[in-house]
Amino acid sequence: MSPSRPGKPLAEPPLDCTLCPRLAIYLADTRIQHPDWYNAPVPSFGDPRARLLIVGLAPGIAGANRTGRPFTGDFAGDLLYETLDKYGFSRGSYSSRPDDDLELVDCMITNAVRCVPPQNKPNGSEIKTCRRFLEARIEALPGLAVILALGRIAHDSTVSALGLKRSATPFGHNAHHEVPGSKCDGQELVLFDSYHCSRYNTNTRRLTPQMFEQVFQDIRVFLDG
Repeated sequence: MSPSRPGKPLAEPPLDCTLCPRLAIYLADTRIQHPDWYNAPVPSFGDPRARLLIVGLAPGIAGANRTGRPFTGDFAGDLLYETLDKYGFSRGSYSSRPDDDLELVDCMITNAVRCVPPQNKPNGSEIKTCRRFLEARIEALPGLAVILALGRIAHDSTVSALGLKRSATPFGHNAHHEVPGSKCDGQELVLFDSYHCSRYNTNTRRLTPQMFEQVFQDIRVFLDG
């Protein structure tokens, strides 16, 4: 099923979305191999009044694709949710499963691509096709003040969703960019960047927990300022 375009755009894709044929086929195969997994477009998770929106790349095959919640069930989620708790963006306990009592506070998490891609690598067409849901998700958050993009692909797709030029909005760890014409309550929307909190990045020390925490510290100062 393809989401209809007339009217207000959907912020979340339908469970049977087939807009990206390669991803739909991959999900169909995964449903056969793991019928007890979620195996569908993973919806955004968090506070509908959030001022902070975190944008990841795509669900991991045995992480969010298995559990049905962004960054839940893999290493990246362990680091992300621990950091969110430290800076007051969550309450309850994260237990790597969607039926824990975790709630996000003033924060929502989504992905640039909602369906799991083979080898964790969506292609350009899939990123562009799924961007309609990112655009609608951004639009649906009335108090949005900060977007945090985790990794270059999430950054580039968010930049395009915001109507900005990539050449004028380069990705860089702990970089931040004001979004012109986006004032909410007198404050312009700001895009922050971080290296993705993947196991590869942390194992290679491209991203350390301290580096990741500094991004959230800066975001907390900005929001509370």
